Amino acid sequence: MGNRLEGKVAVVTGAGRGVGRGVAKLLAEEGASVVVNDVGCDVDGSGSSREPADNVVAEIKAGGGNAVANYDNVAEMEGGEGVVRTAIDTFGGKLDILVNSAGIMRDRMIYQMTPEEWDLVVRNNTKSAFTTCKFAGIVFRQQRAGRIVNMTSDAGLGDIGRSNYAAASEGIVGLTRTVGRDLGRYGVTCNAISPMVETRLFPGTLEEYRVVEGIHPTPTERAGIGISPPIAEWDGPGTPDDPDNVAPLAVYLCTYAAPNVNCNVFGVRGGSIFLYSNPSVEKALHKWGTFTLDEMDVLVPKMIGTGF
Repeated sequence: MGNRLEGKVAVVTGAGRGVGRGVAKLLAEEGASVVVNDVGCDVDGSGSSREPADNVVAEIKAGGGNAVANYDNVAEMEGGEGVVRTAIDTFGGKLDILVNSAGIMRDRMIYQMTPEEWDLVVRNNTKSAFTTCKFAGIVFRQQRAGRIVNMTSDAGLGDIGRSNYAAASEGIVGLTRTVGRDLGRYGVTCNAISPMVETRLFPGTLEEYRVVEGIHPTPTERAGIGISPPIAEWDGPGTPDDPDNVAPLAVYLCTYAAPNVNCNVFGVRGGSIFLYSNPSVEKALHKWGTFTLDEMDVLVPKMIGTGF
């Protein structure tokens, strides 16, 4: 076990399985006391079970770590407050780290998407990050310290049949950048990670998990990051697609080794870590006055083509 986070207290939502499980276990290995939050629902948000959270707590304790289970639904305000309160009441009246990894999916083409499917995914993914950030942010502001890491996805860069998931993911990105600015003056950082790994949300090999009408986008095509360098031989346990591969970066961002790393979005896939650029203006048209449609006919093609 390490000691980078000795004496720290962490909350990890969605920690019963997948990425959240790996992050919770590594936080504990580095000395943090961890609240393992998971409502234990299915991929589509239905059902509940205490078993996933309980199992991870048992694993952490078996390894000599300190953890407690929490089953609150953090998509509700009461749940977001409850999981933060559990950390404070159980581990000495403070909270140092928040990792949001809770999420569900309800895939549907846009012309088939129901309002219920839209609302359910946005509430369970984006609102669950909001509720915990709000209540953890109150504590972090008072302490003048804290670390937040939010899991998101590349769906917002363009995905098929996932308009709700894409909107929720981009919402988390915007939330991350804004929370980092809201709390940065108080010594708090907030970053996001977009993992491309095998979980219940993405079963099977990564090249096959999204197949619609003969379209087979690769992870690099989806993310727009170019071709990843080949990995001649995988070094370490598991596989390049193991969700535990996300944990080292997530836990590093929870330490105080990089206090100026804030409002960033990282990608993790295979043996690589990527830093996404923040949006910026690529080209611009300027006129002292209102553009006419005749001007649009001339200028817009030049702007989006090679003649501008």
